[in-house]
Amino acid sequence: MSNLIDNSQPGSRGRSGALFAPDSGGAEGQDWRAKPLHMVIPVYNEGANFPGLWQAIRGSIKSEFEAFVVYDFDQDNTLPVVHQIIQAGEGRLHLLLSDSPGSVAGAIRTGFAHVPAGPVLVVMADLSDDLAQVDRMLALYRQGYDLVAGSRYSRGGQMIGGPRFKKMLSRLAGVSLHWLRGLPTSDATNAFKLYDAAMLQSLDLQSEKGFEISLEITVKAFLNGYRIAEIPTTWRDRSQGESRFRLWVWLPRYLKWYALAFQRRKKAASWKGPAQDQGGLKQSDVRGDL
Repeated sequence: MSNLIDNSQPGSRGRSGALFAPDSGGAEGQDWRAKPLHMVIPVYNEGANFPGLWQAIRGSIKSEFEAFVVYDFDQDNTLPVVHQIIQAGEGRLHLLLSDSPGSVAGAIRTGFAHVPAGPVLVVMADLSDDLAQVDRMLALYRQGYDLVAGSRYSRGGQMIGGPRFKKMLSRLAGVSLHWLRGLPTSDATNAFKLYDAAMLQSLDLQSEKGFEISLEITVKAFLNGYRIAEIPTTWRDRSQGESRFRLWVWLPRYLKWYALAFQRRKKAASWKGPAQDQGGLKQSDVRGDL
């Protein structure tokens, strides 16, 4: 018998093992996994990239969605582009001022704080993410996975461009956590992930500065027994604008969450789940009572 979440009893088990209900009672609260996708897009002077990004989002994602663009300051050159799209009648696009200007992690957490229950996808504005895979990621979420990772390092995934040393460290971290610790994804550091909003609210997220928040969420979801899956994706380095990735500044924070992964994990219940052969998908462990 499958241990997938029963939609007649909505919610995700938090760190205490109590059922976390993202909505209060009623039919709406019982089908939050069927809710529309909400995207969080942190930006920093991405005016040159955003038209192409929005075109790619509209062309690649067939599922119902809304997008929250999180910015740091009113002079960001992304804002006039977003305003123009909204004024042209696009009702799915929203602007949010970050609660922590100057912090990528703060922008992402601001987005998390504003999305309703259901699926949440983090998308970079630099056109690096494989948006053609979003509907597949969402389908896995609908099946009962709490975190669906886009993986550059699973079979069929790839990473095109980018600094060689950064690529080496990223691959080493992801692959080693997969093989040495048993994380159900080989790309724990990738920001391109889809999450359950209830899961995010149940985790004590502490990252305040950079993209290490992606690793923190993945590690804490794993340790707390949440269901994780991955699909292969292609990452492409930006062609315009300036990257905000600061390897040497953020590396100690990555190491903190990497080390945390080797703490004792809560025992997870056995789960047969979906078939493993799903176009490169790796089946995850399923969370148990915590």
